[in-house]
Amino acid sequence: MTAAPTSSTDAAFLADFHHVASIGATDNNGVDRQALTPEDKATRDWMRDWAARNGFDLRIDAIGNMFACLQLVPESSDTTGTPTAPYVLIGSHLDSQPLGGRFDGAYGVIAALFAALRVKESLAESGQVPEFNLAVVNWFNEEGGRFAPSIMGSSVYAGLFDLEEMLAVEDLEGTSVAEALKTIGYAGTDTPPEAISYAEIHIEQGRILEREATDIGVVEASWYTQKLDIDVLGEQSHTGATAMADRHDALVAASKVVLAVAEVVNDFEDEALVSSVGQHVVEPNSPIVVPRRVHMVADLRSSDPAIVTAARDRLRSQIAEIARDHDITIDVADFDLRDKRHFPETGVELAEKSAANEGLSIRRLETMAGHDSVAMNHRVPAVMMFVPSVDGVSHCEREFTTDEDMVRGLRVLTNVATELVGGELGEDRNGEVWVGRSVAEVLVGSPAIAEGATVSASNARVDP
Repeated sequence: MTAAPTSSTDAAFLADFHHVASIGATDNNGVDRQALTPEDKATRDWMRDWAARNGFDLRIDAIGNMFACLQLVPESSDTTGTPTAPYVLIGSHLDSQPLGGRFDGAYGVIAALFAALRVKESLAESGQVPEFNLAVVNWFNEEGGRFAPSIMGSSVYAGLFDLEEMLAVEDLEGTSVAEALKTIGYAGTDTPPEAISYAEIHIEQGRILEREATDIGVVEASWYTQKLDIDVLGEQSHTGATAMADRHDALVAASKVVLAVAEVVNDFEDEALVSSVGQHVVEPNSPIVVPRRVHMVADLRSSDPAIVTAARDRLRSQIAEIARDHDITIDVADFDLRDKRHFPETGVELAEKSAANEGLSIRRLETMAGHDSVAMNHRVPAVMMFVPSVDGVSHCEREFTTDEDMVRGLRVLTNVATELVGGELGEDRNGEVWVGRSVAEVLVGSPAIAEGATVSASNARVDP
């Protein structure tokens, strides 16, 4: 017996949101649903069942992205019956960080499902035929907690990452993305819908909206971001029998690298740069062995690409000194470089209008965090909106956004989706692929960053 369709009310939306928050729930009101774990499978199963119950056609592509599709333009089809009108995509992601928050990502997917349901109902009531179809997407591995890099599924879709390379990525246990997709039953073979535009609602993960008592943030640009893959290579030895002067302790050197990453922000104006080392692996990780290797990932972000480049150069010089001082090798490679990108002005104005029509306060801002919308903004015109985060806290169990703010965001997303399927932003493309304003800026104005450079005690230098 097929379950009854879902009501599109605010109460039904909140009930579904809080139900999904119970999947992978932690003791402190967070969630732990890392990509392709059993908990991630459970949320995917929930979305699959929700889509079937409410008349959406579910597609799963080769990287595990889920698309709940609504064919709103039935007369636009080829001889096989496949709709030729492109799709407006709306959504976010259902995976989380380890011991993460229950709002990051999941709110955007569930709000998108209900926004799509409301658009469907509104069109059925009015009898209007829109210009474009509509699909809700759950992007694979936005968080990157288990499989690096992050924003993986949307980047594959947007053509920024190679599919086969991403399927071969392994977690710390040696399980590949391809293997994990098969294990949970989400190794898809469907052709994904062709996008004409994209919209996403998300929690801010910062404190600007709360501090200024503003209802909706509209993202006008994303920060320039790059990561450094740092491999500190010492020599394994006995913690008791090896004289201090004879040690080549990778962890001691690595700790100085971590401090250098944290302190490099002090060389710039307040709030101009953020930096972190969020992951490191120590080998052999035994209490009676001097560590032989530490692998870590450093993260640098700024609104100004020149600041990131300057910080990166200073760090590499400091790392060369650390390697020389400790008589060890430190390999440093640049990766996961994301240029500063501007969202289309017409999309920003559309979001502002959609919020104003609901009587909500609005402000423009830039996103310091990476999002699927940033990847999608390379392929199609994208719209990104924020709702407030209490205390600006995210990626932890204390992450919180009120029900009232979530409902306000749902209303705005519904308005944006309605306008998009009606044809808004449909002309804001350059041929088949959207090219944002920042592409030209990157090509002519941003310093080049070399790939795969290495520093070591033997050469004590930074390769260009």
